[in-house]
Amino acid sequence: MVEQARTWFRQNSTLIYFLIAQAIAVGGGAAAIIAYSVRLETRVMIMETRGAHYTVARMDEMKLKINSLEEKIDKNEDSIKRIIDVMTRELGKPKP
Repeated sequence: MVEQARTWFRQNSTLIYFLIAQAIAVGGGAAAIIAYSVRLETRVMIMETRGAHYTVARMDEMKLKINSLEEKIDKNEDSIKRIIDVMTRELGKPKP
């Protein structure tokens, strides 16, 4: 029995080595995929953590800029109204 196994192993050694190498390659590929998945998940978690803070900060900056622009718009509207009042005041007067 042992002798038959040795004979079979010797006759099929190439096949056995190929199967072992294939198992190692599949295991290495699976390990690489798992490692990539872990790195990707870590990146996503970091982006979610940092991104939320970054987004809030950017939104606050945008709100400040919008408020500043709204104040300038209000000032410009007042200036335009004054100019229109001055220019139209002369239109209502009769010419001498």
